[in-house]
Amino acid sequence: MAQGTGSINSDYKDWEWSDDAGERARLLQSPSVETVPKNSESQGSGLGATSALGAVFIVVNAALGAGLLNFPAAFSMAGGVAAGITLQMCMLIFIIGGLVILAYCSQASNERTYQEVVWAVCGKVPGVLCEVAIAVYTFGTCIAFLIIIGDQEDKIIAALVKEPEEVGSSHWYTDRKFTISITAFLLILPLSIPKEIGFQKYASSLSVIGTWYVTAVIIIKYIWPDKELVPVEIPTSPSTWTAVFNAMPTICFGFQCHVSSVPVFNSMKQPEVKTWGAVVTAAMVIALFVYTGTGICGFLTFGAGVEQDVLMSYPSNDIPVALARAFIILCVLTSYPILHFCGRAVLEGLWLRYTGVTVEEDVVRERRRRLLQTISWFLLTLLLALFIPDIGKVISVIGGLAACFIFVFPGLCLIQAKLSEIQETRAISWWAQVSYGVFMVTLGAFIFGQTTANAIFVDLTA
Repeated sequence: MAQGTGSINSDYKDWEWSDDAGERARLLQSPSVETVPKNSESQGSGLGATSALGAVFIVVNAALGAGLLNFPAAFSMAGGVAAGITLQMCMLIFIIGGLVILAYCSQASNERTYQEVVWAVCGKVPGVLCEVAIAVYTFGTCIAFLIIIGDQEDKIIAALVKEPEEVGSSHWYTDRKFTISITAFLLILPLSIPKEIGFQKYASSLSVIGTWYVTAVIIIKYIWPDKELVPVEIPTSPSTWTAVFNAMPTICFGFQCHVSSVPVFNSMKQPEVKTWGAVVTAAMVIALFVYTGTGICGFLTFGAGVEQDVLMSYPSNDIPVALARAFIILCVLTSYPILHFCGRAVLEGLWLRYTGVTVEEDVVRERRRRLLQTISWFLLTLLLALFIPDIGKVISVIGGLAACFIFVFPGLCLIQAKLSEIQETRAISWWAQVSYGVFMVTLGAFIFGQTTANAIFVDLTA
C-alpha cells in the first residue's frame, strides 16, 4: 500500500473525555511483547527489540490456543474435509489482509494498539464500538475457558474415580459445578487481581507447547486409532448452505490474533509493512497447518459424532489424551487472567476517558475499582460458565465478534485511510483498495449478523 499524503482522522480528541487517560491507561497489549513507549524520540528510529523471526512466533503464539479444540466440529458443520479446507483457505486471504491493513494504519496514525488505531483512523464512534467489542469478546472468551476447564476436569475425574461416564458422578466433590468453582476461586481469581501480569511470557510458552501436543495426540490417534473409536458417519458435503457459515465463527475465533497484532508490529526492529506481510503470512501458514491437522484428523476419527470439544470424544482412561487435557487446563488457567487483564484495561480506559480524570489523580480509586471490576467479572463469567455447559454456544457468539476484528474494523480503517489521502486523481490501485475495504466490511458484517442471529435463535434458545 502506498503511503498517500494527508492526515489520518483523529477527531477522538474533540471529545470531552480525557486524552491523557486514554493515552496512559494500560490498554490491550500482546502477551510476550514489550513495546517502546510512544514519543517523538522513538518514532521511526527502529528501537523495537523483536526480529522478524521472533515476530512470526509471537503471532503464531497469539493465534494458537484452546480454539483448536473446536476445529473438528467446524469441519463437520462445514460438510467434510474438502469444504473445511476450502473455507479456511478463502478466509485466510482476508485474515492476512486484515493484519497487513492494521500495520499500515498503525504506521500512518502512529498508534500502537488495535483500539487506538481504530480511534485515530476511524473516529470516536467506531473507536468506542471497538473497545466495547474487545471487552465483550474477552468476557466471552473467559466464559469459554471456564467451560473448557469443566469439560477436561470431568474426564480426568471420571478416570480417577473409575465411574461410568454415562451414569455421572455420585459424589458432591466430583460434581462439575463444584470442580469448576473451586478451581476458579483457588487458581484463577488470585492471578486476576494484580495490576500487572508478569507471567505473560511463561504462559505464552506453555500455551504453545500445549496446543502442539494436543495436535500431535489427535493426529497420532487418527493414524493408530483405538479399536473402540469408530466414526458414526463421515459427511462429505454440508447439510445446508447455511451450515457452512455456521463453521465460520470457529475459524474466526481460532485465527483471531488481530487485536494483539498491532503491538507486535510496533515491537519489531524494522516495523515495515512489507516485512510485516511476510511475517503474518508465515505465521498464518503455520497456524493453518496446526488447525487443519487437528480438524481433519479429529473429524475423520469421530465423523459427525465429534463433540464441540474434540477431547471430550475420547475415553477418560486414555493416558496420552489425559495428559493433553492437563495441558489444556494449564493453558486456560494462565490464559484467563491475560484475557481478563485485556478486558479490564479497555474498561478502565473507557472509564477514565468518560470521567476525564488522569491516571495519576486516580491511583487510590483505581485500586478499589480494579478489585470491584475483577470480582464482578470473575463471578459473572463463572456463573455463566456453570449454566452454559456447551462451549459451542459460546464460540458461536464470540466468533461473530472475532469476525469484526478480522474483517469489519480493518476494512473501515483501510477505507478511511485511503479517503484521507490528498490526491489530485484517484488511481486504479486506490479504487481497488477502497473496494477491498468495502468488501471486507460487508463480509464481516454478514458473518457477524448471520452467526450471531443463529446463536441467539438456534443455540441459545434450544
